[in-house]
Formats: sequence, C-alpha cells, structure tokens
Amino acid sequence: MSEYTRGSALGASGASELFQLLRDGNPRTRAQLALETGLARSTITARVEELMGLGLVLPVSEALSTGGRPPSQFALNPQARVVLAADLGASHATVAITDLAGTVLAEHNEPLDIAAGPVPILSWLVDTAHELLNRLSLSERDLVAIGIGVPGPVHFDTGQPVNPPIMPGWDRFDVPGWVRQHLSVPVLVDNDVNIMALGERATHFPTVEHFMLVKVATGIGAGLISGGRLQRGAQGIAGDIGHIRVGRGGDTLCHCGNRGCLEALASGPAIAASLRAQGVDAGSGTEVIELVKTGNTLAIQAVRQAGRDIGEVLSACVSLVNPSVIAIGGSMARAGEHLIAGVREVVYSRSMPLATEHLHIVPSTSAARAGVLGASALAVHHALSPEGIDALAGR
Repeated sequence: MSEYTRGSALGASGASELFQLLRDGNPRTRAQLALETGLARSTITARVEELMGLGLVLPVSEALSTGGRPPSQFALNPQARVVLAADLGASHATVAITDLAGTVLAEHNEPLDIAAGPVPILSWLVDTAHELLNRLSLSERDLVAIGIGVPGPVHFDTGQPVNPPIMPGWDRFDVPGWVRQHLSVPVLVDNDVNIMALGERATHFPTVEHFMLVKVATGIGAGLISGGRLQRGAQGIAGDIGHIRVGRGGDTLCHCGNRGCLEALASGPAIAASLRAQGVDAGSGTEVIELVKTGNTLAIQAVRQAGRDIGEVLSACVSLVNPSVIAIGGSMARAGEHLIAGVREVVYSRSMPLATEHLHIVPSTSAARAGVLGASALAVHHALSPEGIDALAGR
C-alpha cells in the first residue's frame, strides 16, 4: 500500500484510512468511501459523522444522481486543526506548524546543540511552539498532536531515546511525558532519519514500496520503508548503518566506542578531520561543503571517498532489502554529485545486477524539509487514528 493512498507507511487506522482518501481534496460519497476502503457502509457513516461533529470533515456540493435524492459528498477540512512537527538534529533544529494535509503554515529553524540535554532543548521546543501558534493566531486547543524526530535510536512505544551515541543525557528520558506537561496533546517521537524517510517518500515517491533515505551529516543513518511500511526493528535501531564497520576503517575510533565505523570515516566531522590531517583548514562539515563548492581538489576527493565508504555499506543493504530508490540527504548531501557519485560507484559495481537493474540512487528532493514533513505525518496519523479521534472528542 502507498503512504498516502490506502493505508500508510505508519500502519492502518480507521479515520486515517478515510483521511488518506479525502486529503487529495476530491469529495466522495459514502458509497465511494466504502468501495475504496473496503469498509462497511455503517462503519463509513459512523466515522464520517464523528469527523463532522469535530469539524474535521465537511459536506460539500451534491454529487450527480442517477435518480432520486442526490447523494451527499464529503471532504476533509485540513484547516480544522494543526499539528506541531519538530526535526531535532545534532547541531540544528526545525519546528513547524502544519495543517492536517501536511502543509507548513509557520516554521522556525536555528542552530542547536542536541548535547545541551533534553530539558534545555525541549524547553526551546515548547517556547518555539507557542511563538508559532501565536504567529498564526492559534491556541493550544487547535493543536491535536506533536511529532518529534531526534538523532538517535528511539523505543517508539515509549518515545524514549535508547543509548543515543551523540545525545548525552537523553538515554531513557521520557520525552513525551515531559513535553505533555507543557503541551497537553499526544507526543510521538521517532528517529530523525525515520521521519525524513516518511517525509521524502510522501512528497516525492508516494508509490515506491521499497525505499531508503540515507542521512549524511554529523552522524550517518538510514530510514527504511519496505513493503510500504516503515521498519523500526525490534529495539528501534533499524537503519543504524553509521556503526557498521567498513574496510577502510582500521583502528579509527568512533564515538560509540567501537573502531572502524562508517560514521568515523564518512560523516561531516570525520571528513573535516581527514582534511585537517592533510593541512586543509576545515573545521566542520559545513566548511568542507564550502571547500567543495570552491573547487578544492582535496575536499572533493575526500567527499568522493566518503561516498565510496557509504556505498560499501549500502551495497550490503541493497542485497538484503532490495530497495527501488535510495535518496541521499542530510547536510553533507549539499556537497552535490561528488558524494552520490562515490556511492553509486561502489553500489553499482558490488551489488548483483538484478538488484541494481531498476535501482535509483538520487539526492533527497525535500532536503531540509523532509524531517518536519515526516514528523507532521507521524502526528497527523495518530491524530486521525480511532484513539486520536476519541481523545479529541473528549477534549
């Protein structure tokens, strides 16, 4: 099933099922909704009435009748409520208010060090949420859910980060519980690359059933959608490719405590460190990108080699999960074709021809927006689930 057609990469839910159909703006009758979802007419009627009572669905112009009274048509009202979407990276953060169709209504981003700890970062998030709501002349009563992405493994059922290598002080911290003390709506927390994968696929690859997004920034990770569903794994670390050992890794120490990890060689800080060892003034991944854009040969070669290292890991992933599309995102993707060229060079040479025959390795199109769009999808999916609708009805 496709992300925004029938069902969702996040799983199926009753109201969400209708939402996936109605969000395209095309009005439908009860009969059409029943036909397209496979749900009973009585179920459709009950769900539509419930959504209408909450203002989430509105009747629109009558459909053409083949005789007798014209059947009523319904369409979702995406402006009825809003969700808060937050993409928290290692060194940056973006927060947005979106409507129920995922349209960004207001947005704010700024540099932020995730290592500052959960309370300072989440306090900033709550303050920013209030500022954005005020900017839109909205209140907390208009907010129905919050989606948050963080740069580390997350136990999705609890919303707690689990042993995140670059998030000191966040291990087992109750992110949803803390945020709900200040914004009393459901809070969904996931790995930042997972939400990027949701956002990228939703906006640019909605019909692709087997999709990977690889984020290359301060860290390296992948979001995996297989069979149309987001795959988190048993402990929430599916896609944690940054800590797979690569051949060129040797004894290079990684911040996770192991040696030879991909992230220790091919992340933004790692590339910058390798250039400094060659006498090039590169203090960060951002400075590496600037050097690449000015044509610095050593920087270009270093980025290309990082792409090859990433390609070494992805060639195994291609054999294991057989994706149709691999999108490369994150701040280091701004280095342009040099990074992706290195990835393609190794993946296409090492993987089986059958696995790569129709494989596309492309730059992320959503870029910096992918995270907030995915966090919005996470929040909307919950808000329009049966339990989300029940909670909204009880407010």
